[in-house]
Amino acid sequence: MYFAEGTGKTIEKAIENALFELKATREDVDIKIINEGGLFKKAKVVVTISEDAREKYEKRNGKKAEEKTVVEVKEEKVQVEPVIEEKPAKKEPKVKKEPVKKVENEVDEDEEDEEVEKPVKTVDPEEFLKNFFEKAGKTVTIEVTEDENYRTYHVDGEDLGEMIGHRGECFYAISRLLAAVVGKQDKKLLLDIGQYREKRKESLTQLALRTASKVAKTGRYQKLEPMNPSDRRIIHTALQSDDRVTTLSKGTEPHRYVIVFPKEYDER
Repeated sequence: MYFAEGTGKTIEKAIENALFELKATREDVDIKIINEGGLFKKAKVVVTISEDAREKYEKRNGKKAEEKTVVEVKEEKVQVEPVIEEKPAKKEPKVKKEPVKKVENEVDEDEEDEEVEKPVKTVDPEEFLKNFFEKAGKTVTIEVTEDENYRTYHVDGEDLGEMIGHRGECFYAISRLLAAVVGKQDKKLLLDIGQYREKRKESLTQLALRTASKVAKTGRYQKLEPMNPSDRRIIHTALQSDDRVTTLSKGTEPHRYVIVFPKEYDER
């Protein structure tokens, strides 16, 4: 389950209830306000696991998913067997040919899956990035750093602005391409081009702090521009320990945005 509804006397309480049900943290979710509540109404929100945070929740629920898949396959086999036995007399040749074709198709699909998976497992991320930027006419150097959870590929060189694009559009597209080509690794892969990731994080953190100070001073909420899930998470993380304000995500992709408002606003 990737979403949960939460209700409470305030929006903040409703969020806490939904997070408890999902067993998730605020920085891993997007939040949609259904009802802000009032004197006689409870606040209501829908909390959804962010797309870029679903992998670790999928791992948590992976075993249950596998068990369900095995059960479904067994049920399909039980349904198929009696169909073959019901028509042995009149259409023996057709009955014999149909399962043979199905088996051949299944084998072909498995072979195709294996052929797709093999190159994915053997693709080296660093080699892929070197070839990619070379084809784009860029001379770059690549440095790899690691921590407990992430392996980051730092790409540096001249004239890399067009590889980042307006508001990082190209940067995020290349990041998604790298993840798709390389597939699952022992650690999550991160891409940084021309130190864009660090600069973007610093810029958004400063924006979050300035916005929080303005909201706390005026007592009025502030709506930020639409952002991708990674950028929204930076805003949420930067302000999660700020006792003056609360952050919420609202809207639909790709126009989803963050609202920063004073905590006392919950009780109005």
